[in-house]
Formats: sequence, C-alpha cells, structure tokens
Amino acid sequence: MIELKGLTKKYGNFMAVDDLNLTIETGGFFGLLGPNGAGKSTTINMLSTLYLPTAGEIRIDGEKLTRKNTSLKRKISVVTQEYSMRQDMTMEEIMEYQGRLYFMPKKKIREKTQELLEFCGLIDYRKRTVRRLSGGMKRRLMVCRALLTEPDILLLDEPTAGMDALARRQMWNFLKKLNRNRLTILLTTHYMEEAEILCDRVGLMYRGKLEEVDTPGAMIERLGRYAVDEVIEEELSSRFFLTKEEAIQYLSGINSDVSLRSTTLEDVFLEKLGKHLENQ
Repeated sequence: MIELKGLTKKYGNFMAVDDLNLTIETGGFFGLLGPNGAGKSTTINMLSTLYLPTAGEIRIDGEKLTRKNTSLKRKISVVTQEYSMRQDMTMEEIMEYQGRLYFMPKKKIREKTQELLEFCGLIDYRKRTVRRLSGGMKRRLMVCRALLTEPDILLLDEPTAGMDALARRQMWNFLKKLNRNRLTILLTTHYMEEAEILCDRVGLMYRGKLEEVDTPGAMIERLGRYAVDEVIEEELSSRFFLTKEEAIQYLSGINSDVSLRSTTLEDVFLEKLGKHLENQ
C-alpha cells in the first residue's frame, strides 16, 4: 500500500505539490490526471526518491520511504517520459546491464529477461538494437527493464506519449496483464480515455492540489451518464443528464445540430478543471 501524507514540494515561492494526501491499495491501478504543471511528475519523482519532499512523508506498506532505505526502494520501479536507453545496445544487453546494476545473478537475469520479453511480445526482437525499435517497442522495453527486479510498485510517467493508436492499445493490454498479477501501478497521463480504460481510481490535480479522487465510473455518474453536444454561436457546448430519458426530452426541444452520446472521463476533466484553465 502507498500512503502520501501531507506531501509537499516547494521551489522557492513556487508550490509544485501542495499537501497531497492519498492512499493507493496494494494491487490498485491509480491514474494521476491534470494539465501540464499540475504536479504529477513531481509526485512521481518524490515517490522514486529522485526529489525529496519539502514536507510530509511517503509510506510503503507502513514503512517510511527515504533514500537510505534501499530495501524499500527496491520495491519501486519507475518508467520516465524520456527514453533512457543506449541506442547501440540490444534488448538483451539493456536487460543484462539493468540486472548487473542491482547485483542480480547472471542466471536470474537471463531467466527474467526471457520471461519478460516473451510476456510483452518482444522476444523475437531481443537481438535488435534500441535505435532500430519502434516507439511502442521502446516503451515496452522500458517497462520490461523496470520489472526485471520484480518490484511491487510500478510508476509510469506518460508511458504512451508519442505512440500511435495501435502501439498505445498494445501497451494498454500489457499494463492490464501486469495489474492482474497484483502489481500496484501509478500512472500519469494526458489521455483521458487511457485512464478511463485502465484505472480503477483516478485523481484530478491542479496547481499541486488534489481536487478529487474516485473511480472513473463514479465521477462520470455524478456529472451525468449522457451528454448532449450542440453548437452555440460556433462553439461546441455540452450538457449532461443523469438519465437517457432526460437527455432525449431536452433534445426534443432543440432545432439546431445536436448529438447524444455517453459521457466520458474527458468530460469530467474538462468540467472540473476546464474553468481553471480558461481563467489562466
């Protein structure tokens, strides 16, 4: 279990993360959502101990996380936004190098490399250098590398950024399989559809503060399960209704171009945080 208690990060007068309180249960898949500058990556960096909190603390299974607590740090692996692999190394070499950094026995490295590359559909490309991999394959290799040490928690900072639609779907399926094996995952993403499909709970962040935490379904239910889109003075406007009957009744009194659809997590995001963004 991950517990963030009053977690705060300041840079001079700038508050990057402001008194963050959050619990993520073991085996959970949590999505941290927010615009650029909301504090998502800073939170990930504190969980990975790259950054130290200004105030507050992080506890993993009840134990305080610090840079000196190496046994606890080994429970956590992180996949960053940036590709952090040497371009001239093969997949096998990337995995072996990672294993050596953690003083894993050679036999264990080979066994885990085989298992992980097969698990994520990369085994046929194990001799290929990183520079010859597609963006989606590089992302999956980074996840495999992070899993080599058998962590309990996986931190993913924008794991599908820059991927095409097919590669993104492949990554989603991969992450779902990992989570079914009780791996706790914390994900940051700008793709609302991704969070809605993958996460059992999500949190909305804005300017370092956690605005709301719940399941995607509950957030959508509160806003209204049905959305009516209409163009008003050349701008798209959406109205939300709890029932389909209410939405249809509203539609019957409108003569302009309208459409009826199911509400999404993106609608929730725009309704909750959109007004903040418009006033910036």
